[in-house]
Amino acid sequence: MSYRNFRVNVVGRVLLITLSVVLLTYVIRNAEFVIVPVILSLLTVLQMFSLVKYVERTNRKLSTFFDAIRHSDFSSSFSDKGMGKSFDELNQAFNEVITEFQKTRAAKEEHFNYLQTVVQHVSIAIIVFKKDGSVNMLNNAFKRLFRVSNLRFIDELEKIDKNLSEVMYKIKAGDSELLKVFHENELMQLSVRATEFRMQGDDFVLVSLQNIHTELEAKEMDSWQKLIRVLTHEIMNSITPIVSLSSTVKTLLIDDHTVALKKEIDPDDVDSAQSALNTIERRSRGLLNFVQVYRNLTRIPKPNFRHFEVSELFINIEKLLYPKIKEQNIQCTYKVLPPGLMLTADPDLIEQVLINLIINSIHAVQQSKNPKILILATTESHNRISISVSDNGHGIKPDNLEQIFVPFFTSKKEGSGIGLSLAREIMRLHKGSITVKSKPGVETKFTLYF
Repeated sequence: MSYRNFRVNVVGRVLLITLSVVLLTYVIRNAEFVIVPVILSLLTVLQMFSLVKYVERTNRKLSTFFDAIRHSDFSSSFSDKGMGKSFDELNQAFNEVITEFQKTRAAKEEHFNYLQTVVQHVSIAIIVFKKDGSVNMLNNAFKRLFRVSNLRFIDELEKIDKNLSEVMYKIKAGDSELLKVFHENELMQLSVRATEFRMQGDDFVLVSLQNIHTELEAKEMDSWQKLIRVLTHEIMNSITPIVSLSSTVKTLLIDDHTVALKKEIDPDDVDSAQSALNTIERRSRGLLNFVQVYRNLTRIPKPNFRHFEVSELFINIEKLLYPKIKEQNIQCTYKVLPPGLMLTADPDLIEQVLINLIINSIHAVQQSKNPKILILATTESHNRISISVSDNGHGIKPDNLEQIFVPFFTSKKEGSGIGLSLAREIMRLHKGSITVKSKPGVETKFTLYF
């Protein structure tokens, strides 16, 4: 029997079952019927089974819907004609949910394709692998850099360079390494950086590699040229007068014709020769001192790291420099924020750097009407610690900002010009950095980042 909607169908089936039960009761009371009760009993059971199966259609529909979602099969659609308004609303809700899932999956696929395009387009080599070494993805830049078409495991990088695979396994999130790799008659200096992330229960490592050999060569050549200019300037300043005065002494004391001492030497010439020899000695000592200072620049001891309070460091520096600061009536302020800030570094080397910076500030504020120096230690973003030394002195000319860290460069009449070079090298040994900002006549600020 077919009905137009679910409700009529269910009611009709219930009425049939009721009628069958009534007839069954009637025939059972009449002993003359023997086969009819059996037939009616079977018919009633079949009708009840048919009703249950018919009603459970909703459960089967729900089960089909959830299976489609679980298996990401969003091609299904739900419709039941002639089942009534409630089934129409249920089917409409199912279809709307399926449509939203289709839109979400399409958006994810578009986003994935977008990221894939970006990753494949960038010129920096990128590789993603699991902790067990199985490679998940590598971009075109990686393939071009190492001339590989595919890579299944990190261990396969040993064919290129053994150190390369070791670095891949050892590098941690946030670390950076500089690695030299010689591959196919080409020297590559790779800047390696890593980050970690978790996806679908697995831990992944993303490593970027960039060949900075050309840039390093250019920087190295530029640094050598700057250093050579400074060395040439210093050496020429000492050698030129030595050569000139040596020639003068020779003229005063040696007879060119006989290649011997002159028999008669004017007393004035003796005085001139003595003065020239004194100058030669002084310039020679100056040149020797210059070489000694250069040796000191290249022999900085390795840091002896300790965990200490920055306030203790400031107290020692304040006691040491107090006489000079008081003599010039400088308002010098030391601040540590937060007060119990701890630093892991070599306190002796950092103290040397800060003393040098503060002394430079003392010289810079000599002509200021209201001289001020501020030494501030604080915590920057990403838990980095910074110590800054700022003053309101004459400042640094813009043309000199790029030169002040070059060894032996100085704009002062006195000084070796290696103080800031030492500071930068010490900070490099601490895996930190030193920066400078200056607005002449307003503020100059040196900052150490740890």
